[in-house]
Amino acid sequence: MIAYVLRRLAQAIPTVFLVVTLSFFLVRLAPGGPFDLERPLPAAAMENLRRVYGLDQPLVVQYGRYLAALSRGDLGPSFSVRDLSVAELFARGLPVSMTLGGLALAASLVLGTLLGGLSALRRGSALDHAVTTLGTVALTVPGFVVAPLLQIAFGLSLRWLPVGGWDDGSPKNLVLPVVTLALPQVAIVARLARAGLVEVVDRPHWRTLRALGLPPRTLALHALRGAALPVVSYLGPAAAGLLTGSVVVETVFGLPGVGRYFVDGAINRDYTLVLGTVVLIAVFVLVLNLLSDLACALIDPRLRDVG
Repeated sequence: MIAYVLRRLAQAIPTVFLVVTLSFFLVRLAPGGPFDLERPLPAAAMENLRRVYGLDQPLVVQYGRYLAALSRGDLGPSFSVRDLSVAELFARGLPVSMTLGGLALAASLVLGTLLGGLSALRRGSALDHAVTTLGTVALTVPGFVVAPLLQIAFGLSLRWLPVGGWDDGSPKNLVLPVVTLALPQVAIVARLARAGLVEVVDRPHWRTLRALGLPPRTLALHALRGAALPVVSYLGPAAAGLLTGSVVVETVFGLPGVGRYFVDGAINRDYTLVLGTVVLIAVFVLVLNLLSDLACALIDPRLRDVG
């Protein structure tokens, strides 16, 4: 298992380096800059700002300095929020994004596995068709459409829930953003759980176990273990989907998370904030993919010899 972890870490380091390199040059080659305002600054003031932040240096030199700072854990200062560094902004926004993502991921796993299991056990029934149809709708409608519909229905019409804001993580303020994030993931997990469970119960050994008269609880645990592999293997991509989806959700609901900082940084040409967000998301996705692969290797030891 240790060798397996080391192999995966060795694969992750070049991936992070490639993501940082591509992101740095794409962001820096885009038109505009962090100090381009509606009323242009005097040339002398602009030159001083560029010199203070090292933007007057060749792009290759800036890239080398950024890598050196990143190796020390320094994400640099924010150009749009003058008194805070990127790390300080993340310290404020990361708990918000992790709360949303964690709740949405938990809801996706619980509801998706439950619906997928029921759908598999009642193949061809009305419940099976309903789960499949609703899952298709949840996957088709994007988050930036679902969020306003939920705000109009439950916030403005029924007045059950607030339409936005954080309010120190009040449960009422979390319901609509979490539902918006979780809906497509619930649909995917339900499909994976259904497919995995159908594959298990259709195998000859499953029919043999039933013929031997094993207790229903034993049969259920055996089936769930076989069906868990596709669901667990999807945890990494699910986390990536939640992180990217949080950009839209946090913006629509006005939540002070990392996704909203990313949007603000892109609008204001805040190079370090955008790059820091990309690096943070890349590291999170790689770590969660590694944890997902480790869980799959524990479920099926044969996977330790793959990759």
